[in-house]
Amino acid sequence: MLPRRLAAPASTWERDVDVVVLGSGAAGLSAALAARPVRSVLVVTKDVLSAGSTQWAQGGLAGVLDPTDTIENHVRDTLAAGAGLCNEEVVRELVTEAPKSIRYLMRLGAAFDPEHGGTDIALTREGGHSHNRIVHSGGDQSGAEVQRTLDESALGAGVEVLSRAFALDLVLGTAPDGERQVVGVRIGQTDEHGVVVSVGVITARAVVMASGGYGQIYASTSNPPAVTGDGVAMALRAGLPVTDVEFVQFHPTVMWRGAEATGQQALVSEAVRGEGAILYDAAGERIMAGVHPQEDLAPRDVVAAAISARMAEAAAGVDDHVYLDATHMGERFYERFPSITAACREIGLDPAVDRIPVAPAAHYVCGGIRAGLDGTTALRGLLACGEVTSTGVHGANRLASNSLTESIVAGTRAGRDLAWELPDRVPADPDIDDPMAPPLLHPSRLREVGAVMSRHVGVLRGAASLASAAGALGSIARGMAVGGEHDPPQPSRRTWEGTNLLTVATAVTAAALARTESRGCHRRVDFPLPRDVWLTHLDVALDATGTIDVAGVPDSA
Repeated sequence: MLPRRLAAPASTWERDVDVVVLGSGAAGLSAALAARPVRSVLVVTKDVLSAGSTQWAQGGLAGVLDPTDTIENHVRDTLAAGAGLCNEEVVRELVTEAPKSIRYLMRLGAAFDPEHGGTDIALTREGGHSHNRIVHSGGDQSGAEVQRTLDESALGAGVEVLSRAFALDLVLGTAPDGERQVVGVRIGQTDEHGVVVSVGVITARAVVMASGGYGQIYASTSNPPAVTGDGVAMALRAGLPVTDVEFVQFHPTVMWRGAEATGQQALVSEAVRGEGAILYDAAGERIMAGVHPQEDLAPRDVVAAAISARMAEAAAGVDDHVYLDATHMGERFYERFPSITAACREIGLDPAVDRIPVAPAAHYVCGGIRAGLDGTTALRGLLACGEVTSTGVHGANRLASNSLTESIVAGTRAGRDLAWELPDRVPADPDIDDPMAPPLLHPSRLREVGAVMSRHVGVLRGAASLASAAGALGSIARGMAVGGEHDPPQPSRRTWEGTNLLTVATAVTAAALARTESRGCHRRVDFPLPRDVWLTHLDVALDATGTIDVAGVPDSA
C-alpha cells in the first residue's frame, strides 16, 4: 500500500499569499515573475534556487529564428519525434510562441552565443531537428544562463523565496459549488542536512506546480539529486491522475564513468552530434549507419534504442557502453563545449583526441500532470507547468531542446493569467494534520528502488522484466507498511523523497506493463512495433486503498 499522505509532525505555523509556486526552475520562476508585481508570490524550493534540472541543461532553447526555417518545419519535427501522441494544436501554440520566449529572455538579460564572427544569435542543430534552430549560451551552459537570468529577474521583481522547504502535500477545500479546490500546501522546513525543523501550512488562492520530473527513480540519470518526482507523487495523493508516465526519455549519450557509477552522470549534449560527432561500438563499427535517415542525429528514442541493442550484442566484449567520436573538432571542442571538456578531463580523457565513452541514462520524462499550455489542470486552484506536466507537446518522445522553451512559455502564461485573475478563496479541509499517516520509505532502501528501475524498466522492457519490477516494488511498499527489518524511519527530506520515488516508480512500471507496444521512448522487446490501437494515452491514479490503477487501456489491446 502506497501512502495517501506523507507523514510529518503537526503544523506549527501558517502563512498566506496570493500565489505559491512549487519549484524554482525555468517554469516556476517564469510563472512567479509573470504574476508579479500584481500578486504576492512565494516560491518554495526544497533546496536552493538553482538545484533543479534547468541549471544543468546543455543544449539550449529551440525556436524558429533562421529565415530559411519555418513554423511548419518545427511543428513537423516535433510531431515526428512524438510518435503519434502529440497534440498538434498545442505543439503549434508552443512553436509559434517559442521565438517570442527567446527574445523575452534576451530582454531580461540572457546572453546567448553569437554566430562565429558575427552579431546574430548562433543557431545549432540537435537530433530530430531538420534545421538549425537551437539557441545556446556559453557553448554548453545554456541552462545555467537561463537560471541566472530568471533568478535575478524574479528576485528583482519582489518574488519571495522559501528555501529548504519541502512541499509535502496539497491542501484541499470544497468550493460553494461543491467542486474540490487546491487552497494551499503543507510544508516541511529542513536544515541543510535535510533534518526537519518545522512543519507549516501555506494557504494561497492558487498553487503552481513546477517541481520537475522524476529521473532519480533510476540508478543512472543525468538529473540532479533533487529531481525525485515530488509533484507527480503529490498529484497522485491528491486524487489527480497522471498521464503518459511510461514515456521516460533516455538520453543516448551520457558519459560512462564505470559500471559502479550511480546517481547523476555527466551529460554529453546532443549538440556534440549536431557538430558532426559519430557513435561507434567497441569494435569500431558505426552504430547509427542505416538505422535512421538522420543517422547520428536521429531522435533520441531511436538513438538510445540502437545503442542499447548494440550493447546487448557485446561488440568486442563490451556490453555497457559505446563511444562518441568528436575528434574531428580538435581543440575547437574545448571552446564549444567547456562543461563537457571538464567532465572528460575528470576521467582522464581529452575529447580532442579521445573517443568519449557513453551509454543511455534516464534524462527527461514526457508524462506527468495533464495540463494546458497555460498551466490549467483538472483540479481547480492547481496550475502546473514544466517537466511535471503532460501538455501534449512531447507525446511519446521529446524533441531536443523543446523543454526549456515549453517551460518559459507555459510558466509565463500561467503567471500572467494569475496576475489577471485568481480563483475565489475557499477554506481548507479541517484534517490537514493526519496523525495516522502511513510510514515512510527507509533511506537504506532507496538505492534498491533505483536498481530495480534501471534493471527492469530501462530503455528496453518486456513483460517479464516489468512484472519483476512490479513485484519488487510491491515488496518494498509492503515492507514499509510492516516496518521491515529497520526501525521506522523518521520524517526527513530523504524519507519524503524516497516515498515519492517509490510511488512514482510504481506508477511508471504499471503504465509500462499496460502499454503492449513500442512507441517513442517506450520500447517493449516483446511488442517491438507500434500498434494503431495504442494511439491513446494512459491515465494512472492512486486509489483510496493506496493501490495504483491504470485507465485507458484499449479493449482490443
